[in-house]
Amino acid sequence: MTIGSGLLLIDKPEGWTSHDVVAKLRGIAGTRRVGHAGTLDPMATGLLVIGVNNATKLLTFIVGESKTYTGTIRLGASTLTDDRESEYISTASAEEVAAISDDQIAVEIAALTGEIMQVPASVSAIKVNGERAYAKVRGGDEVKLQARAVTVSRFVQVGPVRRVTENGQSFIDLDVIIDCSSGTYIRALARDLGRALGVGGHLTALRRTRVGGYAIEQGQQLADLSQDTLQLVSNSDAARAQFAARELTPQDAIDIRHGKRIAVGEISPAPVVAVQADAPIAAFDETGALIAMLTKAGSTLKSLVVFQEEAK
Repeated sequence: MTIGSGLLLIDKPEGWTSHDVVAKLRGIAGTRRVGHAGTLDPMATGLLVIGVNNATKLLTFIVGESKTYTGTIRLGASTLTDDRESEYISTASAEEVAAISDDQIAVEIAALTGEIMQVPASVSAIKVNGERAYAKVRGGDEVKLQARAVTVSRFVQVGPVRRVTENGQSFIDLDVIIDCSSGTYIRALARDLGRALGVGGHLTALRRTRVGGYAIEQGQQLADLSQDTLQLVSNSDAARAQFAARELTPQDAIDIRHGKRIAVGEISPAPVVAVQADAPIAAFDETGALIAMLTKAGSTLKSLVVFQEEAK
C-alpha cells in the first residue's frame, strides 16, 4: 500500500519524545519522509502535527504558528528542568508558601501576559556553540541563554488554587490555560511565576490543545494507528485550514511551477489569525490542489515552495 502526502494530527501520549512518534510513524507509513512541527517534551501530552511525504514542506510554515496549552504549575519549589522531570534545586518554607495570596498570584500572572522577554528553559533543544543546551547542562556545564521576545496572549488560572502538602513540603498548585507564540516555553513561565513570587515554581503537567488552526479534537491516538487507519489531512485541506489563500488561473499555475512571479490578485484571509507579519499564502489551482506557498514581493507574489501534483 502506498501512503500519500498529508498531515497527521497525533495526540501524543506521555513518556514519548517527538522523535519517538516520528520513528513509529515512519514504520507505519513505510516512508522516511516524516517530520513534526514543534517538539513536545516527553512529560507533555497533546497535539503533535506530523507531515508525511511532501507535506513535510508544509511543516516549515506550521511550526511558527501560535499554540494553546493547558497545564499545572506548582509553586514552592524549583527544579533543574523547570518541570517535574528532575530533582528540586530549591524549596520554600511552609511560611513563605502560606504567605502568598491568590491576588498576588493573579498579579504576577498578569505580568507574564502580553509581549514579554523570556529566557528559555536551560534544559532545552536550543543550540549553544553547536551543542544542544540540555546536553551541556546534563554534562555539568552552566548554560546562560539569551532572553528573547515571545507573546503570551492569554495566561489564565482555571479554578481555585490548591494548597497541598507532600512529604512535609507545602506547595500551591494551579491549573492554567495559555495561548502563546511559537518558541514560548511553558516551563519557563512556571519558573518565572515562582521566581516573581519568591518561592520557586515548576510545571507538573502540560497538554497542547491547539497548533494554529488544528485542534486536539482532531488528534489520533498513537496506539490505534496502522497503515489502514492513518487519517491523512491532504495538503490542500491542511493549507486551507491554516493560511490565507490565492486561487490560481491555469496560467498562474504554470508560471508558479516555472519559478515565475504572479500578480498579487485577490487573497482570501486566513481562517485563523496569523502571528507572522509576512505570513505565507497558500496557492490553489482550479481543481483545488495545493500548488505552492507564496509570499508577497513588492507588487507580486513569489513562491516559497512548490508542491508536486497531488494524486487524484
